[in-house]
Amino acid sequence: MKMTGAQIVIETLIEQGVDTVFGYPGGSVTNLYDELYRYQDKIHHYLTCHEQGAAHSADAYARVTGKPGVCIATSGPGATNLVTGIATAYLDSSPVVAITGNVTQPLIGKDSFQEVDIAGVTLPITKHNYIVKDIEKLADTIREAFSIAISGRPGPVLVDIPKDIQLASTEFVSKPRVTKAAGAPFSEESIKAAIELIKDSERPYIYAGGGVVTSEATKELLEFAEKVDAPIGLSMMGLTAVPGSNPRNLGMTGMHGKYAASKAMSDSDLIIAVGTRFSDRATGSKPEFIRGKRFLHIDIDPAEIGKNIPACVSVIGDVREVLSSLNALLPKMSRGEWAEEIEAIKRSPKSQPKPSDGGITPKSVIEAVRRYTKDDDVVATDVGQHQMWTCLFYDFGNPRTFVTSGGLGTMGFGMGAAMGSCIGRGGKRTVLFTGDGSFHMNMNELATAVTNRLPLVIVLMNNGVLGMVRQWQTLFFEKRYSNTVLNRKTDFVKLAEAFGAEGLRVSEPGDLAPALEKAFSSDGPVLIDVKINCDEMVLPFIPPGGTINDIILEG
Repeated sequence: MKMTGAQIVIETLIEQGVDTVFGYPGGSVTNLYDELYRYQDKIHHYLTCHEQGAAHSADAYARVTGKPGVCIATSGPGATNLVTGIATAYLDSSPVVAITGNVTQPLIGKDSFQEVDIAGVTLPITKHNYIVKDIEKLADTIREAFSIAISGRPGPVLVDIPKDIQLASTEFVSKPRVTKAAGAPFSEESIKAAIELIKDSERPYIYAGGGVVTSEATKELLEFAEKVDAPIGLSMMGLTAVPGSNPRNLGMTGMHGKYAASKAMSDSDLIIAVGTRFSDRATGSKPEFIRGKRFLHIDIDPAEIGKNIPACVSVIGDVREVLSSLNALLPKMSRGEWAEEIEAIKRSPKSQPKPSDGGITPKSVIEAVRRYTKDDDVVATDVGQHQMWTCLFYDFGNPRTFVTSGGLGTMGFGMGAAMGSCIGRGGKRTVLFTGDGSFHMNMNELATAVTNRLPLVIVLMNNGVLGMVRQWQTLFFEKRYSNTVLNRKTDFVKLAEAFGAEGLRVSEPGDLAPALEKAFSSDGPVLIDVKINCDEMVLPFIPPGGTINDIILEG
């Protein structure tokens, strides 16, 4: 059947199983949006307030569903407004397909109205991108974009479609939905070498990252930990890889990780890295981090092997498949002495949280929220102290229930992420932990949540400062608080009401339970403005370039 390029785009999206897209219309995508109008019974388009919100929503949708998220923007500023969201997805390996319009091909390179080389702009932050210059290649280009986004290490792909391609016509023939491209099989030699390395160790430590979540390898990882008899520490992106209640789970490691997780990692003689990349915040001083240790690195992306930390043995492949192979061949091991050491670390006073003074603390707020949520409820965050407090104090139960910006650290991620998570889970209640600094960046998306009646519980930890930077200024800059005291007069309760949401204020400990009760019984977005002390810190804290010996446990 002969179709226009705009029709082909929508038909191909439907063919690929897409029923949800996020975006914002404009001149160069008007034809696409006309087709979305015609196909609104098959694709639900969510109109955000800003293209960045659309990108973050598509990203979060992908993270909670495991399916590609799709966002659409017009040329020029519409396309460039997607950039932060695309970069966020890229650093966290999230499969997003971003579709942008562009001016007609004869106008490209002429400084035309709302023209920008978005393919050039996004080249470093996408797995691949395209400018479609031939209507005959349009459908297959979109299919290829979906295949690349989901195959291997997932990531964002951008397809830029000039307006004349959207207007041109050609025959369209539907094809099957694409599937993940098969990766190269990992070698038997690498599996054998990994097993010998594990057998030879006395104090193995499993460091699990986001690759475990992406690969849906929780069951295999827990079986592996039992076979090896090793504790598990988690990167921030890997926090939901293992239930918080599992006794082998020591929690998040690294700069803002739990003492037990970081101490056990430091005392180990073999770190088994599973689907993680050893970022600078995870390792601290690399010479000290690697001293006295060997490393087994399991990852689907060969570029990660040896990039940050040298691996004695590596197995390149899908995490679940690699772990399954190892589990089939590994004998059950027992490491009584190492297990006793781990228990001693867990009982250490340094591993115990600071006693509450009875006031409103980040810990008390997060734990109170957890009493209202189920294991499969999604929690999203913005970036800052509240993000780290959530990592430390929220007890996650299931995979794909924590949506945060890890690699890029994107303030303003939260509202789009909460919306995309809620929509991806079929309108299920979603919690957003945010701070007054982050929320101010993209609070306009509250209007989107209200319009779509999304049941979001927005817990805004309001300390009147840019807390994480202020913490560094307190510890390392002799309390010179340069531009971190916000001193804004925003009344978040009135702001929520102005957007059409419900706003609640928590200033005293007794206010918290009634506010949460009301918020969790609402069927629309509710913002809870929680006043916290500006001097609250994220602790423990290992300074940049430091080691476990430099850890700060008290402010």
